[in-house]
Amino acid sequence: MEYVTAVPHPRSEAAGPARAGRLSLALALLCGALGAAVSLLSTRQRWSEGTATVAGGSFPLTARGSDVTGVPAALAIVGLAALVAVFAVRRSGRLLVAALLALSGAGTIAAALLGASDGSALDDKAAQAAGDTSATVAGLSHTAWPYVAAVGGALILLAGLLALRYGRLWPAMSGRYERGGAPGSSRTAPAVDPDRPEDLWNALDRGEDPTGA
Repeated sequence: MEYVTAVPHPRSEAAGPARAGRLSLALALLCGALGAAVSLLSTRQRWSEGTATVAGGSFPLTARGSDVTGVPAALAIVGLAALVAVFAVRRSGRLLVAALLALSGAGTIAAALLGASDGSALDDKAAQAAGDTSATVAGLSHTAWPYVAAVGGALILLAGLLALRYGRLWPAMSGRYERGGAPGSSRTAPAVDPDRPEDLWNALDRGEDPTGA
């Protein structure tokens, strides 16, 4: 009795990595773009608030995320640029850009969490309002927006990790404009009929010598 061993079809073997590449690409694009948008939006919101006391009384002060720290917004922009640049490079270059993307997300998280308890921005505003460099803010409180920025950083970090893990399966920009020729340079030039003036002009437009052999 003979046993027949089933040989997997090459197309079915390639379907798994291809599907993983498409899913990871879609997820990375979604996480990276959404994370950058969330981080940028969060830095424009109120992160902390308090009360400053001056000779005439007390008045409230607020500080936005951009007043507290500019790091999350800057790293979100870097991460977004790295997400786009992933498709412009290959091999080791893609790994480096993916690592930059992941580091941008990690840095955004760290900066946002540090800013969640930072009151220096309000102290500076209180000193400026009171005309006294030793003036500080009373009743300091913080909002949830720094943690929202940290969530945005986590999404950027996830996009970077996906790029590191599955980036080799992702497509790259077309190489038709790469060094070695212009688009269509590999095509065979049409024959030039010396009895047809339009052929002569077309050859000259292509940079060819229509009188050559």
